[in-house]
Amino acid sequence: MVAVFLAPVGAAAQIESREGIALQNQLLELRREIDQLRRGGASLPPPSSVPRGAGGNEIMGQLVGRVAEMEEEVRRLRGRNQELEFRNQRLSEDIEKLRGDLEFRLQQIETGRPGAPRPTGAPPPTQRSDATPPLRGEAAPPLRGDGTPPVQAATNAGPRPPERALADGQAALTRRDYAAAEAAAREVLAARAPARAQDAQLLLGDSLAGRRQFQNAALAYDEAYRRNRQGARAPEALLGLSGAFAGFNARREACDTLDQLRSEFPRLSPPLAQRADQARRANSCR
Repeated sequence: MVAVFLAPVGAAAQIESREGIALQNQLLELRREIDQLRRGGASLPPPSSVPRGAGGNEIMGQLVGRVAEMEEEVRRLRGRNQELEFRNQRLSEDIEKLRGDLEFRLQQIETGRPGAPRPTGAPPPTQRSDATPPLRGEAAPPLRGDGTPPVQAATNAGPRPPERALADGQAALTRRDYAAAEAAAREVLAARAPARAQDAQLLLGDSLAGRRQFQNAALAYDEAYRRNRQGARAPEALLGLSGAFAGFNARREACDTLDQLRSEFPRLSPPLAQRADQARRANSCR
């Protein structure tokens, strides 16, 4: 399935690369012709667009114009090739993120996460009443001081509320337990709590950045920003996205993100404004 997604992008990049190589070969040939004309070497057949009797200066002007046009075409193809490579990288990261989410959910199901739904048709777990006598050979539970058996505590606690999971995740992030912070963030996202989805995405981005998985962190921050572009935490998402870009040496994208932050949120709080200024200096942004 991954190959199916990546094949069109890879094929397009190969086509663009072949066109660029062909243009570069034509450029080299034209430059050799110009050098021969400048040195007064052998005469060259004029292009089809140049009429007979045209002087050497006119031929040279035509060749220089063709060289300039082909150089511009090479630059365009290089930019297109870089764009396709970036899209290919983003697609690979998206697939890796989906794979990680799927593995996390499968792991929760296999380990019997509290609150997970039972398979269809499975009977509910039976619980023995406190008044039910023990089976033969089974030790009776100890009695309390008043002679009554103790109430059995519930062994399976329910799933954490999103607020509690986020609080635990932030605490784990503070003590640099990035794996626990990531697990808490994914737990909230798996619970499909829209009100806390942006907070969970930010926590996920922070935990992945702490583990130096900057490309996956960039995806998490970008998703956090898209969840609520005008929300109170949208500036934090853009700052995190800029830092993730800088983490894998995409400084131009980091500066572009900081420009977007300044354009969309000109009045940042002092702590966020200070972080943005530090990021600009660190990435040598204009």
